[in-house]
Amino acid sequence: MSLGNHSLSVHNESIVDSTAGTNMGALILSLVFIVGFPGNIFVIWSILARARKQSITTLLILNLACADGSLMALTPFFIVYLIMKNWVIGELMCKILFYLCLLNMYASIYLIMLMSIYRLVSVIWPQRVSKITGKRMIRRVLAVTWVLVMVASIPALIFRQVRCKKGGTNVFVCDSYHDDDNHVVLQYMMEIVLGFLVPYGVILVSYICILRRIRQTKFRRRVRSEKLILAIVLTFCLFWLPYHVVNVLKVAWALCKDEDVKTRLDTIGQRSRAVTSSIAFISSSINPILYFFAGKSYIRREGLAFMARLFEGTGFDSTRKSRQNSQNSRDKDKDADVRLKDKDLDSVSNSVSNAVTNSVCYVSPVKIC
Repeated sequence: MSLGNHSLSVHNESIVDSTAGTNMGALILSLVFIVGFPGNIFVIWSILARARKQSITTLLILNLACADGSLMALTPFFIVYLIMKNWVIGELMCKILFYLCLLNMYASIYLIMLMSIYRLVSVIWPQRVSKITGKRMIRRVLAVTWVLVMVASIPALIFRQVRCKKGGTNVFVCDSYHDDDNHVVLQYMMEIVLGFLVPYGVILVSYICILRRIRQTKFRRRVRSEKLILAIVLTFCLFWLPYHVVNVLKVAWALCKDEDVKTRLDTIGQRSRAVTSSIAFISSSINPILYFFAGKSYIRREGLAFMARLFEGTGFDSTRKSRQNSQNSRDKDKDADVRLKDKDLDSVSNSVSNAVTNSVCYVSPVKIC
C-alpha cells in the first residue's frame, strides 16, 4: 500500500487500537483546547497590550504562554485523528505536527527551569542579580533556549512516519518507525533525559539551594511569584510524568529479549499513549487558570488588565526595586540624622559662645557689649 509517494508496512500495535483510550484522549484534548487556547491568547495579550513594564519574569511567562498557545493550536488535528482513528493528512503533516509538539514540550519545561534559576540567582546573589540577569542577557538566553529545543526535537522529523494500521484497509497511523531497537532507545531516552531528568534535576537543586539560603538568612518574606512558579513546576511534573513513564516502557520494550514480555510492554505502551499524551497537554492549558487564581484580587480594581498587574506584581525586578528603595530610604534617614546632629552641634556651639560673651560683659567694668 502507499500514501502519496511513501511505501507503508504493517504495524503491529498503534496508538488508536484502544477505543476507550482514543475516546478518552479526544475528550481530554477537546476540554484542553476550549480552556487552554483562549487562556494562553489572553495571557499573551495581557503582557503585550496591558503590561506597563516587562520584567524578566514577565518575559519568561510571555515565552511560556507562546509555547503553550502553539501547542494548544495543534490539538484540533489530534482530536480528529483520535476520533477517526485514521491519519488522513499525509506524512509531511505527521512529521511537522509531532515535531512542533515535541518542540513546545521542551520549550515549556526549559522556560520553567529558567524561572527557577532566576529565582535562585535573586535569592543567592540579590546585589548582583541586575548585572547577571539583565534584560539583554535574558533575551540572549531565551534565543539560545529556543534554538536548542528546535535541535533536540529533530528526532520527531526523522522517526515519525505514516504506516498502515494492523488489519486495516486504507487506515493509517502516524507513529514512530525504527530500523532497530537502538533507534527506539535513542529517541525515547532523549525525551526522558532532555525533557524530564535534566530540567527537573536543575529545578530540584535550585529550590533546595533556595530553601537552604532562606533558612540561613532567616528570610521569611513571602514573594507571590515564588508560589506561582512553584505551582507551575508541580503541575507540569504531575501531568507530564505519565507520558514519560510510557517512554520508559518503550525503552524497556526495546531492551527486553523475552518475546512475551516484549509483546505485553508494547500493548500497554501503545494503548495508554493516547490518554497519557492527552493528559500531558493539560499542563499547557492549566497555567492561565493558575494565573487567574493568583491574580483574582486584581480583577475588581483592574478589570481585563488584572493579569498584567499580576505579572508586574510578581516580577523579581519589583522585589529588587523595593529592596533598593528600602536602601535609599535608609540612606536618606542616615543623612537626616547627620544633618540633625550637625544642627544640634551648631546650636550647642552658639549657646556656649553666647554664654562666654555674656560672662565677659558681666565682669568687665567697661560696657564692651
